[in-house]
Amino acid sequence: MRTVKVLEAKTHLSDLLREVEAGEDVVIARGNVPVARLVAISTEPRQLGFVPWTVPDSFFDDLTEAELGAWDDSE
Repeated sequence: MRTVKVLEAKTHLSDLLREVEAGEDVVIARGNVPVARLVAISTEPRQLGFVPWTVPDSFFDDLTEAELGAWDDSE
């Protein structure tokens, strides 16, 4: 990963974008402090969710008296 200072990034933005399009990440630093990173944007559709799982129909069933009581602080 290449690091460039702000002035160089402003001066050579088109070149940096070509590098990013080629798969390189570029860090932009203010002085010696990194403040931003240029990365390519993926054009592939992103999968949503963490795991392939569906909510079973029983999830929507009414709670039993015992389950409701577990939520009640007075017991």
